[in-house]
Amino acid sequence: MIRKLLIIIIAYSLCSQGRTMAQEIIQNELGFNLPDGRTQYSLPFEVVNNLIIVKVVLNNTLPLKFIVDTGVRTSILTDKTFSDILNISYSRKITIPGAGGEKLVDAYIAPNIRLDIEGVVGNGHAILVLEEDLLQLKNFLGKNVQGILGFELFSRFIVDINYQNRVMTLYEPDAFARKKLEGRRKYLTLPITVEDTKPYCYADLVYRNGKRFKAKFMIDTGATHAILLDVNSSEEVDIPEPSIESHLGRGLAGDINGKIARLKKVDFDQFHFDEVICTFPEKEFYLQGYEKVYRNGTLGGEILSRFRVIFNFMDGYLYLKKNRRYRDSFDYNMSGVIVKAEGLYLNTFKILEVRRNSTADMADVKAGDVILRINNNASHSLKLNEINGIFNSKENKVIRLELLREGQVLQRKFKLERII
Repeated sequence: MIRKLLIIIIAYSLCSQGRTMAQEIIQNELGFNLPDGRTQYSLPFEVVNNLIIVKVVLNNTLPLKFIVDTGVRTSILTDKTFSDILNISYSRKITIPGAGGEKLVDAYIAPNIRLDIEGVVGNGHAILVLEEDLLQLKNFLGKNVQGILGFELFSRFIVDINYQNRVMTLYEPDAFARKKLEGRRKYLTLPITVEDTKPYCYADLVYRNGKRFKAKFMIDTGATHAILLDVNSSEEVDIPEPSIESHLGRGLAGDINGKIARLKKVDFDQFHFDEVICTFPEKEFYLQGYEKVYRNGTLGGEILSRFRVIFNFMDGYLYLKKNRRYRDSFDYNMSGVIVKAEGLYLNTFKILEVRRNSTADMADVKAGDVILRINNNASHSLKLNEINGIFNSKENKVIRLELLREGQVLQRKFKLERII
C-alpha cells in the first residue's frame, strides 16, 4: 500500500485578523443547491494522497479542481491567476501574518462567486484568493489542483464519502433523516462536535511504554496523514522513539519539517489500529495559538480513507463503515526520497529532499536531482503518485534511477528500507 508525502494545508488566512474576514464570509448567503429539486445527489471524485478532489466550475466558465476539506472555514482559490482571467472583483485585501507577525502573503476576498460542483450549483459565495500560490498543491500532488472547498459544503448537506468507490453523495438533511441508512448495523455512529466550523472527536492513544492518552482531534479530510500530534498541546503528548526527522509537507509559511514515529495503538470506539504512523511538526509550523478551539492534533485521510464516512454536522454525528483498506499496514517513505512535480504537464520530477542516512542518501542521490528513469520506466510517462508508489512499494525492493545533475546523467541504485 502506498504511503505518500504529507501535505498540511494551514489556513492562517482564516485566523488572527482573518477571523473577522471568516465571519464576513460565513455571513454571506451560501447557495449550494442540488439539481432538479433532488433530495440526494451523487458525484465522482479522485483520490490523490488520501485527498478528495472534485471538479469545480468557477463563475460558470472556468473548470478547476478543488480539495474537499473539513479543516478550513471557507473556500480558497490558491492562485490569483484564475480569478484575474475572469476579471473577478475583490471587496477587500488582507495580509496574512506569520507566527511573528511578519507578512506571509496578501489575499483578497472575492464576493458573489458561483461554484458549481459536478451539477451542484453554488451561488453567492465569497472565497479567499491567495495572491501567490505558496501552497504549491499541484507540485506536491502531481495534479493540477487550484483550490479548497470548506465548511460551506458540510454546513449545507449531509456528506457521504465513499473512498472505495470514489463517489460522494450529498443529502438534504431532512431527506437523510427519513432515509434508512443502508446496512446501518455495519456503521458505527460516532458523536462529534462542530466547533468554529470544524468537526472534532476523541481517540485513545497507546504508546509503546504502555502510556495511554485520550486526545482531541480535528477531523481533517484535507490532510493526507493518519495522525498528527502537537507536542505543545499537552504534557501527555511526547514523541516516542524510534523517530526520524523528515520533511512533512507545506503550508503558507513554506516547507514543514518535524518528526515521524509510531504509536502502538489508536482506538476510537470499536475501531482499533496498530502501529500507526504519527507526525509531529516542529513548533513554529503548528500554530496552536491561532486556533480558537483546543485540540491535540488532527486525524487525517490515511485513517479516514479506510472507511465509508458520512459527515452529519447538523446533528453532530460521524457514521463509519470499514472498507477493504481497513487492515492495511501503516508505512512511511521507505526510499527516504521526497519528489515534487514541475513543468507545464507536471511530468518533470525533481528531488526535493533526501533523508539523511537513508539508503538513497548512501547511494549518492541528492536534492535537486531530476529523475529521468526509474526501474527502466521513463519518468515523463509516469505520474507523481506512481513514482511515490514505486518508492514505497516493498521493503528490500531494488530501485534503479537515472538522474540528471548539473547537466550530467548519473546512474544510482539502492534498496527500499523500513526504518521505523
